[in-house]
Amino acid sequence: MIALTNGSDVDETTARVAVITGASRGLGAGMAGTFATHGWQLGLCARTEPEAPPEALDAIVVASVDVADAEAMSAFADEVVGRLGRIDLWVNNAGVLDPIGPLADADPDSLRRHFEVNVLGTMHGTAAFARHVRSRPGGGLLVNISSGAASTPYEGWAAYCGSKAAVDMVTAVAGMEEHSHGLAVIALSPGVVDTGMQALIRATPADAFPAVGRFLQLHEDSAFNDPEWVAQFVLSQFADGEHTRGDPSSVQSVRVRVPDQPRVN
Repeated sequence: MIALTNGSDVDETTARVAVITGASRGLGAGMAGTFATHGWQLGLCARTEPEAPPEALDAIVVASVDVADAEAMSAFADEVVGRLGRIDLWVNNAGVLDPIGPLADADPDSLRRHFEVNVLGTMHGTAAFARHVRSRPGGGLLVNISSGAASTPYEGWAAYCGSKAAVDMVTAVAGMEEHSHGLAVIALSPGVVDTGMQALIRATPADAFPAVGRFLQLHEDSAFNDPEWVAQFVLSQFADGEHTRGDPSSVQSVRVRVPDQPRVN
């Protein structure tokens, strides 16, 4: 069920509006709280309906949505626009890591679901936002959450590396197609963020994921980027006009990595 916390429609001129998928936990939930702190109105969705962040003092639309369902994603975008007036920033954050392990041993159903969420989910969100930007004056910024795994192969991560590489290419193509409509795109590598996904990585046996030691060391060193740090970086890309960059002509032109967060000694 889609709900608007204050029960009323909002004038589109009152605030910027951001949509975040996969917003019920981890990076998505952290980004939602930071955006709200900066006065953004929000459309939040995930398989489990997200809770409104305590920082959200204004209107917010929340819903349980399977990003692999194109019609559901389109309907959610329409609901956000209907309630909040427009969408300025869209973050395709929803993603899964499983299955982990050699591709030869992977469960076919898990592989299919992985690509439905990570690739098709990103494509459905991208398409819904692109249609919206085409329908109104002004541009917009699309952020597709990628990973260093998009360009660095890891044993045991055939699905994850492959899906994130696909996300990068989808982002580049969308940037080329939608540039004339004012939509700019970023394939964002957020760095290592200590979420439930990272806990799953650390719990994976080395025979399934030989690089697990690297992530265990990162945890021991607390060498993480906070979700709030990532969110601030996204907002800086929007506010500083970086999203108006020229027409992308390659995957490299849309790849952006969040700088490592300074450590507190």
